[in-house]
Amino acid sequence: MAKRLIIAVILLGLIVGGIVWFNSFRAGMIAEFMAGRVPPPVPVTVQMVEPVTWTPGIDAIGTAISARGVDLAIESGGLVRSVNFTSNEAVTEGQVLLEIDDDSERASLAAAEAALGVAQTESQRAETLTERGVGTANSVETALAQVESARAQVAQVRTALDAKTLTAPFDGVIGIPRVERGQYVTPGTVYATLQDLNQMYVDFTVPEQQIGALTLGRAISVSTPVADFQAEGRISGIEPQVDPRTRLVSVRAVVDNTDGSLFPGQFLRVRVALPEEAGVITVPQTAVISSLYGDSIYVVQPEGEGLKVEQAFVTLGRRSGDRIEVVAGIAAGDQIVTSGQNRLSNQAAVVIDDSVSLSPAAQGATATPQTAAEPSPDAAEAAPAASE
Repeated sequence: MAKRLIIAVILLGLIVGGIVWFNSFRAGMIAEFMAGRVPPPVPVTVQMVEPVTWTPGIDAIGTAISARGVDLAIESGGLVRSVNFTSNEAVTEGQVLLEIDDDSERASLAAAEAALGVAQTESQRAETLTERGVGTANSVETALAQVESARAQVAQVRTALDAKTLTAPFDGVIGIPRVERGQYVTPGTVYATLQDLNQMYVDFTVPEQQIGALTLGRAISVSTPVADFQAEGRISGIEPQVDPRTRLVSVRAVVDNTDGSLFPGQFLRVRVALPEEAGVITVPQTAVISSLYGDSIYVVQPEGEGLKVEQAFVTLGRRSGDRIEVVAGIAAGDQIVTSGQNRLSNQAAVVIDDSVSLSPAAQGATATPQTAAEPSPDAAEAAPAASE
């Protein structure tokens, strides 16, 4: 019995030892194989870093406002006699737009003019009697006062009569009629809106930190995302105070709108152009990797007959479209990775694959390189304007 037990223990030990040895042998072989295995180079797209002429700017959101635009309101109540305009009609200054029943005012005017005639006759009679020595100076003064009172009454009635005929205060485009013929209206009722669309104001706000960059007459550009509209203008006014609640300053610009493409109240993207800066380093935003440790860019370096990448931590600056300014971390002449970073690590081998190239917008095709040599096909040709 004891002999069988000893044999069983020995067999069990051989089996366990064999398993342990086999696992150790397999792990060693796998480690040896992986240690000698070289991963294939990662295909990436690259771009040469070059200094460019950078046109900074201030980006803001604005609202279009007509240089002359009013809500036309009724001055005197009554029944609407006629509406003399249609929607979106171009009207001229002084054109009659709306007439309100004025029979009562015309009757009052006739009575006031008759009273004025009587007062003038009485005044002449009093002057004649005074010249003959029959009347007194007091009676002449009283008659003259009555004449002036009658004239004032006539002027008052004429003003009330004029308020019944509403005219255009300036040239422009009138909106939808809000009253109908025969409708009874009260003073203050808005019957239409009148807008001069030839010249528009653009109101926008900027942070208080950027007040120093604003000057009267500085050029701006406006665009709208809902249509292919772009226009140029100039700053015409800067509010001399900062809103203490928002810490923003209000700015107004004038934009030419002779083609009528812009309408009051429209949403606009505004860009204030600032002086150009030469020698600015910019890269596509796709080249930047952001993590908890900071922002970095992979720089391509030669290694023997191949290429490798080194991770360079950078300090970023202003952004504009698909481009971003790099303040520190890389220099002109560096070749950086613009796509394929998700499979890279520091010192990884790479191979340049230009079969997939960035779009001209991503390459920043609107700025001018500062180097005299012709840039390589992978180099950025330019950088668009940037916001501070």
